[in-house]
Amino acid sequence: MEALVVSPGTPPTLTYDPNHHPPQPAPGEVCIRVHRAGICSTDLEILRGYMTFAGIPGHEFVGTVIEGPNTLHGQRVVAEINCACGQCETCRRGLPNHCPHRTVVGIAGRPGAFAEQICVPAENCHIVPDEIDDDEAVFVEPLAAAAQILALESIEPSQKVTVVGSGRLGLLCAQVLHQAGLAPDVIGRNKRTLKLCASWGIATQRVTDVQPAADRDFVIECTGSPDGLRLALQLCRPRATIVLKSTFAGAPAIDLAPIVIHEIRVVGNRCGPFAEAIRLLRERKVAVKELITATFPLSQGLAAIAAAEQPEHIKVLLTPGAP
Repeated sequence: MEALVVSPGTPPTLTYDPNHHPPQPAPGEVCIRVHRAGICSTDLEILRGYMTFAGIPGHEFVGTVIEGPNTLHGQRVVAEINCACGQCETCRRGLPNHCPHRTVVGIAGRPGAFAEQICVPAENCHIVPDEIDDDEAVFVEPLAAAAQILALESIEPSQKVTVVGSGRLGLLCAQVLHQAGLAPDVIGRNKRTLKLCASWGIATQRVTDVQPAADRDFVIECTGSPDGLRLALQLCRPRATIVLKSTFAGAPAIDLAPIVIHEIRVVGNRCGPFAEAIRLLRERKVAVKELITATFPLSQGLAAIAAAEQPEHIKVLLTPGAP
């Protein structure tokens, strides 16, 4: 099968392999033929050395089960990316996404979706309703991550909420907050993505125009850059909350004194509820197709990665098996 493969190095290298060995499902797993895979900021950070990952990257995908139990065989599915042991204390506490023995699709210890086929635990799969097409379903994983904000945080309509970062994830986070009856504003650099937010009725501001007023109750940090956290700290009123979504390679130098002085909560927020993401798509509560700016066959994966790095692109998709 064809696949994109990360090889270790400083920085890692990415190559296209037209004859990569196909995966073999372990007991309890299914094999999925990938229809679409999305390139996200985490994938780009992996190519800078994040998680020291080697193998097939990619964790946002939709496909059809070609090997597995009858309940899933032939079904179009998306899959949660954390593959837990199911036996440890953390799993027994109902926190499989934090299992210390887990592998993570395309990120840690498990091949990902930038390939024609992928194997995942059957229990990780969610059947995609017919009314959601492939170009929408490929957004389930990042949309679930956006939905995790409200799954863990109670935000009142009267509170001031800002999303810092108008990239791929920031646009989803802003929409999730907006459709829930909140009134977020979005701070970003990209005129194109800020214009999209404005078309959805979401207030925007260029980062170069921001005069931090230390008046926000919640700041959702989605920039993928240490500068985003620095700005988030400047925006927070005392005892505000920063919801940190960014992941990046390297160890940023951040002055932590304002967190202590102003008693600011900084909470990590990662993978989220797939069922909620599927509901949001099925009920047309969020717009995702507007984010797709290019689709490449997997054979042009290196060009697709290069495109995803450019500010004129929002979401770049890969189509394995396409000519």
